[in-house]
Amino acid sequence: MIEAASLFGTILIYMLSKRLYRRKPLLLLSPLITTPAALVILLVTTGTPFGSYNAGAHWLSDMLGPATVAFAVPLSKHFDLIKKHAAEILASVLAGSAAAVASSFWMAEALHLNKQLIYSLLPHSVTTPIAMNVSETIGGIPTITAVAVMMTGIFGSVAGPAVIRLCNIRGDIARGILLGTSSHGAGTSKAFEFSSVSGTVSSISMILAAVVTLAITPWILAPLHLFLSGGPG
Repeated sequence: MIEAASLFGTILIYMLSKRLYRRKPLLLLSPLITTPAALVILLVTTGTPFGSYNAGAHWLSDMLGPATVAFAVPLSKHFDLIKKHAAEILASVLAGSAAAVASSFWMAEALHLNKQLIYSLLPHSVTTPIAMNVSETIGGIPTITAVAVMMTGIFGSVAGPAVIRLCNIRGDIARGILLGTSSHGAGTSKAFEFSSVSGTVSSISMILAAVVTLAITPWILAPLHLFLSGGPG
C-alpha cells in the first residue's frame, strides 16, 4: 500500500508544483525545488522511512535511463548541426568536466573534508547512475554522491538560465553545452525550454560529460593530491 502511495503521491506533488510554477514562474517555485522540499517535509512529518518510500518511488528514478535514450529522437533531427560543431562540443565538455572535478576537489580540500567525502562529491556534475559508479570506483559513498548530483541538478537548472542572461549567451550550442555539462538531466530539461537545438546539444553534452568523468576522475586524483600537497618533496 505504501509503495503505491509513494509513487502516485510523488507524481501528484510534482504535477501540483508544476501547475504552481506555471502560474508564478519564480525561481524558488521551480518544481525541482518545491517537489523534493514537499516530499522531505511529508516524510519527516509522517515518520516514513526513506527505504519504505523508495520501495515504490524508485520506479520514477528507474525511468531516467529510458528518458536519456529518448534524447536520441531530437538528436536525429539535428544530426548535421551537431556534426558541424562536434569539435567545439567535445572540447568544451572535456574542459568543463575536468574543471568540475578539479574545482570540487579543491573546494572540498579547502573545507578539510575527509577523503571519502571528497571522493563522494567529485562526480556531482554527471547523471546519477554514472556518478554513483565513479564514486564507488574511487572510494566514495554512492548515496552521498546521489544527493550531491540531485543538488547540482537543481542548482544548475535554476542558476543556469540566470548565468545565460547575465553573460548574454545567445547561441543555442553554447547554451546547450553549459546546461548539459554542468547540470545533467535537470539542465537538459531546462535547455529544451530555450530551443530544440539547445536541448539536443545539452543531452549530448550530458552523455559526453558522464563518459569523460568516468574516464578522467581516477587519473586526475593523483596530480591534484600532488599539487595541493606542494609537490613531491
